[in-house]
Amino acid sequence: MGKKRLEAALARYESTIDAQVFWRPFQLNDSLPRGKGLNKMEMYAQKFGADRVRSMIPYMQGVGKEVGIDFSYGGFIGNTLDSHRFIWQARETGGSELQNKMVDAIFAAYFEHEQSLGDASVLRDCAKQAGMPLETTKMLLEDETVGRAEVEKERREFRSKWNCTGVPLFIVDGKYPMGGAQPSEAFCEVFETLLES
Repeated sequence: MGKKRLEAALARYESTIDAQVFWRPFQLNDSLPRGKGLNKMEMYAQKFGADRVRSMIPYMQGVGKEVGIDFSYGGFIGNTLDSHRFIWQARETGGSELQNKMVDAIFAAYFEHEQSLGDASVLRDCAKQAGMPLETTKMLLEDETVGRAEVEKERREFRSKWNCTGVPLFIVDGKYPMGGAQPSEAFCEVFETLLES
């Protein structure tokens, strides 16, 4: 939701602000297993409690529909480190445009299509959908070290610098941190501040 709302705000300022979006890694649970992973609903129930999950899901689905997201809460959740490697490599390969397409594909796979981001075949399909060159995807799948050190470095640095304990966290112009799925108007207020300075 935060991504969609940011994009809506940026669209209002496309003639006055030249924006580039950089996606940085953050793992909510780096101890999750790779591959298929664990049952998503069971994980949510353990984290938030079953009662809260029952009320949270209809609310999130309603809000998601407002921005064009069809949230689905079935499926499994696996370790996301490799998805961050793909997102990092997308930027190295094709800049912000390819990185954003990769994030779109990964978000749709997880949030809408009940696919685990710990599954290499899911990441391969996301890379294809985003337009990642086949040889780059093959390299990422065959060599687990590609991008790993860079992702870990970014993850540590941004977590420490911005005291990041949850996502989404937006850093506008390298100095305005905004936590949570902010409404588009909140981004617009920051953009106005930047334009006035």
